[in-house]
Amino acid sequence: MNNDRILINKLKSFENINSTFLNILLVLLGTLLLAISAKVQVPFWPVPMTMQTFVIFLIGMTYSIRLSFATVAMYLFEGAAGLPVFASGGGIAYLIGPTAGYLYGMLFASIVISYLANLGFSKTYFKATLSLLLGAIIIFAFGIIYLGSIIGFEKAIVAGLLPFIPSEIFKIALAVTLIPTIQKVIKK
Repeated sequence: MNNDRILINKLKSFENINSTFLNILLVLLGTLLLAISAKVQVPFWPVPMTMQTFVIFLIGMTYSIRLSFATVAMYLFEGAAGLPVFASGGGIAYLIGPTAGYLYGMLFASIVISYLANLGFSKTYFKATLSLLLGAIIIFAFGIIYLGSIIGFEKAIVAGLLPFIPSEIFKIALAVTLIPTIQKVIKK
């Protein structure tokens, strides 16, 4: 695990904390942020947006690959166990319902974003943009494929992709603005 890339490890106040304890704490913090971000609806055009994929972008860019996987997998497990961590609640129905593909896509997207961040894609604005665009494509590809198998692919694209493009561009721009800037500040 590339612990050097986990931003919190670069902060002096966290240097002497047991890494296992810190990783557990980071997983719990990540799942909490995902749960909160699923509930928050921000007015946006053409549809309100949640900040869930934004948190996935942050987790992928700042956590190691294993820690990203563990965090998002724990989030999905919490939801499957019935905790109300998803946008409208919790339960196994969410992991087989119409939005299930997006949830699974978030798991794979966080891993890919983390992998690319390990290669330095979180250090520059351009590379971070490419990484997060790929992450968004993965999330929506899983979502559209799964939703399309239920309602048809044309309807899935119209209902499950097109209305969300403007908000995803906004979230990618926000994450790209934050992560490389934070890394530059922490390096100093």
